[in-house]
Amino acid sequence: MKIIHFFPILAAFVLASCGNTANEKTSKSATQAEAVPMAKPTPDEKEYQLVPFAKSAEFADAKLESMAYKNGKFTFKYSGKDYQLGDQTSDAPLKMCANSAKGQHIHLIVDDEPYSAHYTPEFDYTIADGEHTILAFLSRSYHESIKNGQAFIAKKVTVKNGSITKSEDIKEPMIFYSRPKGDYVGKAETDKVMLDFFLINAELGEGKYSVAVDVNHQRTHFLKVWEPYYIENLPMGENVIKLTLLNPNEDPVKTPYNPIERTFNLKEDPAQPQATK
Repeated sequence: MKIIHFFPILAAFVLASCGNTANEKTSKSATQAEAVPMAKPTPDEKEYQLVPFAKSAEFADAKLESMAYKNGKFTFKYSGKDYQLGDQTSDAPLKMCANSAKGQHIHLIVDDEPYSAHYTPEFDYTIADGEHTILAFLSRSYHESIKNGQAFIAKKVTVKNGSITKSEDIKEPMIFYSRPKGDYVGKAETDKVMLDFFLINAELGEGKYSVAVDVNHQRTHFLKVWEPYYIENLPMGENVIKLTLLNPNEDPVKTPYNPIERTFNLKEDPAQPQATK
C-alpha cells in the first residue's frame, strides 16, 4: 500500500485550535493538505498512511463547566443541548473505528498517564499527594475529543489527602496523547486506527506550531491541523506512536511530557482470522 500524496500545502492554513479557541469546522479539502508526509521509507521499512477523518457529529455547545476533586472523588458539571454522557454518537457506525459500547464519556488524563474513560459525571479516582497536571475533555463514543474550545478543563493542581488544595490554569503550550490505546481486535478495528490528541495553548498552522508523528520509530508526518486521523497499514502485534509538539522553528517545545510515546496492540479476531498485514 502506497502512502497518500497530499496536495501542495495551501498558503494559508485553516485554524484548528488555539488553547481555548478550538475549531472543528475545517473543510475536508483544506485538511487533506495538512498531514504532510515525510520522505518515502527504505525498502525494509513500512509505509504508513495518515488520512484525515470525515467531519464528525458536531457538539458546538457542549461544555465542561466545572471540575472538583474531594476525598478521592471527581465531580464534573457539563452542558450541551445534544451531548449526553452514555449516549452513542450518531455517526459512530460510519467511522469504521473502535467504538465504546458504553457511549460518550469523559477522557481524564493525569500527568502523562494514559487516559481513563468515565461515563458518569461523578466517579472515584485515586491521585497521589503532590503536584499534578490534569486534563479532562468530553469525548464522542468512538473516542474522538470535542475540540470546540469549551469542552475541556486543563489545570495544574496540588493534591493532598485525596483533595485538590490548589489549582491554576495551564499557561504553557502542551500536547496530550489520547488515542490509539490498548488492544484492537478484528478487521473492523485494526484496518483504520484513530490517532487523536489534545492541545493546550498551541495553534497549528504554517509558521505556527506543528505536531511530528513517529509511527513505529519512523517519522512519518508533520501535522498542521488539529483533527483526528486514521492510521492505516499498521502491522499486527505491538505498535508505537510518538507525538512531538514543535515550535514555529520546528524544534521540540520545552514543555512537560513532550514528546510523548505510547504502545498499543493489533490482534487478529480468533473467530475470523485475518491475513497478516
